[in-house]
Amino acid sequence: MYRPLVLDYSTDNCSIAATLSFVGEKWSLLVLRDAFNGVRRFDDLHERLGVPRQVLSARLARLVDEGILRRVPYREAGQRQRYEYRLTGKGLDLYPLLVALMHWGDRWAADPAGPAVTLHHRGCGAEVHQVLRCDAGHQVGGPRDVEPRPGAGARPLSA
Repeated sequence: MYRPLVLDYSTDNCSIAATLSFVGEKWSLLVLRDAFNGVRRFDDLHERLGVPRQVLSARLARLVDEGILRRVPYREAGQRQRYEYRLTGKGLDLYPLLVALMHWGDRWAADPAGPAVTLHHRGCGAEVHQVLRCDAGHQVGGPRDVEPRPGAGARPLSA
């Protein structure tokens, strides 16, 4: 019977767990969704998300501390200085994760009428789909076409 070699290694430094420690909470993911859609200001995020102000403040602070968002000052006439929250390169790299979550939701959790949002390529207008490919350019059909192997940071389980 086949047993993946990766099962002989610890999950203490798992990349999925590390990612979830940064963004694996509902409000953090929804803040990121809105940031990708161009929402940058605290009051706009608060209004769109309906999240308690203290929770939003804590999530924004964490995303800034982790280098996923950055604070950019702005001041409207007659008002005090405030901040916009903009995606960093680290934050932009999370886009495929959010697209994957959205596509899963479109398939398994969408409104019976269909998804609320579809993604389209600005260059040609065609709908965007996420595809897995190997380095040789082959499209990967699913998890049964992938073999997990220990990486450079793998730590063998203690005997």
